[in-house]
Amino acid sequence: MGMLAKIRRMHLRDGLSIREISRRTGLSRNTVKQWLRREGETEPKYPKRTQTSVLDAWAEHLESALRTDLHRPVRERRTAKALFEQIRALGFAGSYPRVVVWVRRWREQQANAPRRAAFVPMSFELGDAFQFDWSCEYLFVGGLRRRLEVAHTKLASSRAFWLTAYPTQSHEMLFDAHARAFAAFGGVPRRGIYDNMKTAVDKVGVGKLRSVNIRFQAMCSHYLFEPEFCNPASGWEKGIVEKNVQDRRRQVWREAAERRWPDFASLNEWLAQRCRQCWEENHHPEWPALTVAEVWQDEQARLMPCPKPFNGYVEHQVRVSATGLIHFQRNRYSVPTRHVNAILSLRVYPAHVELVAEGVQVARHARSFERDLTFYDWQHYIELVETKPGALRNGAPFKTMPEALQTLQRHLLRHPGGDRVMTQVLAAVPVHGLDAVLVAADLALEAGRPSAEHVLNVLARLKDGQIAPVETSTPSLKEEPRADVQRYDRLRETRP
Repeated sequence: MGMLAKIRRMHLRDGLSIREISRRTGLSRNTVKQWLRREGETEPKYPKRTQTSVLDAWAEHLESALRTDLHRPVRERRTAKALFEQIRALGFAGSYPRVVVWVRRWREQQANAPRRAAFVPMSFELGDAFQFDWSCEYLFVGGLRRRLEVAHTKLASSRAFWLTAYPTQSHEMLFDAHARAFAAFGGVPRRGIYDNMKTAVDKVGVGKLRSVNIRFQAMCSHYLFEPEFCNPASGWEKGIVEKNVQDRRRQVWREAAERRWPDFASLNEWLAQRCRQCWEENHHPEWPALTVAEVWQDEQARLMPCPKPFNGYVEHQVRVSATGLIHFQRNRYSVPTRHVNAILSLRVYPAHVELVAEGVQVARHARSFERDLTFYDWQHYIELVETKPGALRNGAPFKTMPEALQTLQRHLLRHPGGDRVMTQVLAAVPVHGLDAVLVAADLALEAGRPSAEHVLNVLARLKDGQIAPVETSTPSLKEEPRADVQRYDRLRETRP
């Protein structure tokens, strides 16, 4: 359009001839004449010159691969280098820079392409709703690089958020994440907004119809909030917590990745402190003059009271093996041997597992997320070794006994029948308690020649209060005795 206006000014205003205009502009005279005749026309656009490239035959293959990668996680998408190696193995004879330029242009075209989706800005009242989502992160925990499932709970109005890291996304983790978040927020909002995660929704129906998981529904009933679920593949309906995932990766997880964490407990403790720091540092997007912490204080007054934490365990029915073990997630946990071959209730919590028989807890172990490990409680096998004392010498559970009992066992097993003597000592643990037996074992070892009778005697005296549990002080004399050799001579004197 600029050239057409210039030609019109030169001919109509300055009075130059068509030959002179052609000489100055470099356009042919026929072109100048044609443009001057059509006053309402715009400047013509000529088609770009097409150039053939060795990459044209592979353009369809590359585009198909790039479109496929759009549906993959960002970490799993192929780079231009990987695509070049792939098509070169299929017979591509071009160079790597050509592929890089082509991939860059294709991605720029996709980024600049018009988006049809439009969204309505959302606004929430104080205390009205919270949004929940999971994210996947990687950190060094316990000396290994592990995949973490992080629970994000965010108040939709004040933007206060809470992060908790777990090894998995199972039900017990979900329930624990809600309990921690509500305790940190100081109350419970009236609604909770979720996507259609499997721990909450058993089946997605038409429209907003959902078949909600029974345990998840029990948790919602406990905290008195109403769950709402987004449409499938519509993450923007909970965009506040979706944005929180990206913001925390830039703010919190970058710091966490620079450190090494001994366990999940220390990591979650640091996350709790870091979340509160972010509340003080971040300004509210709708009220920039206020921080998130200041708006949260106003919202806290409008939240429902927070009840006691929901007992969010997951229950399984397990059978006890002949060795007094139950199997769960490729690990084994011990149970008192009187329950061998019985079916018990296994209650799984985020940090521990409990075994219940007829409503009574019979065993408790710290939960492990490793594989192919066995966790013993040696006291579960005391009743069994009373009838099978020979198993005490090489029994795997008894290798976890306290050091005092292991030392006593080594002394007793040196003599014939020492295994039976040791079972008498172990049989006293359920009766007198472990602490009392340990004190008696220490006193017996100090005597130099320990025996079961000695230990049981000390236990009886401890129970009657005749001796102190541990005596370490040495008595001192106020007046030391004097040596008097004349006393002997006086005794030899005969009496008249």
